[in-house]
Amino acid sequence: MSLSRSTIARVLVLCAIVSSACARMAPVSAPSPSVAITTGDQLLRAMHERYAGTWYRTLTFVQRTVETPPSGTERRSTWLEAMALPGRLRIDTDRAKGTGSLFARDSQFAIRDNQPRFAVPGHNPLLVLGFDVYALPPARTAEIVRGLGFRLDSVREDTWQGRPVYVVGAPAGDLRTHQIWVDRERLVFVRMLQPLPGDSSKTIEYRFNKYEPLAGGWIAPEVEGLVDGRRTLLEEYTEVRANVPLDDALFDPRRWGTAPHWRQ
Repeated sequence: MSLSRSTIARVLVLCAIVSSACARMAPVSAPSPSVAITTGDQLLRAMHERYAGTWYRTLTFVQRTVETPPSGTERRSTWLEAMALPGRLRIDTDRAKGTGSLFARDSQFAIRDNQPRFAVPGHNPLLVLGFDVYALPPARTAEIVRGLGFRLDSVREDTWQGRPVYVVGAPAGDLRTHQIWVDRERLVFVRMLQPLPGDSSKTIEYRFNKYEPLAGGWIAPEVEGLVDGRRTLLEEYTEVRANVPLDDALFDPRRWGTAPHWRQ
């Protein structure tokens, strides 16, 4: 299910710089898949298998957010985020006021005054492609990705930011169709493009930049969102910690204000 531009912009998660020194070991270098990858299903399977049993399962970080809407009036804020793979992401946009967003149970919940105000079914594509792909069975990831509007029947090779990549869903020169870009060596998600929800004449794009190793996997210290090539969102992450114990109540919308918070 496609999400609105404002919803997607506020749930970009994902991503961080460095955690503690003990978590800074780089993942074991691995060669490119020995079998030629010609479909998105094969690529998602290869991503999962590359990091099976090593990718971190929880993540917390502080997100510094800069939003630049079409009006040009810049908005800056700081969010607190917690993730438990697969499928759970909590974003405290203002902890003092009890506001935020929660992805859980294949739905998104809007939180106001520490209470769930409404919920809609759907997935955060950046959570799925950047993180859940390493925790979910590959067939389930493929099912979700198809449901988000991405075709998995074609894969080509290209270059992005000086590194070789796989591109799923679009031929060379097409930057408007739903498509996923994945680093060919590291097998991590780096770029997504799709028609802008609500205005298909425009293209919305997300980039995971400046990857660094983290606790048996990888993390991006910077995420960008762009509309027709103009940056409308910048996220930067600090205080990143992986594999930290998190109370399940953190991801229960009914216990938003009472669950023990990781920031305490």
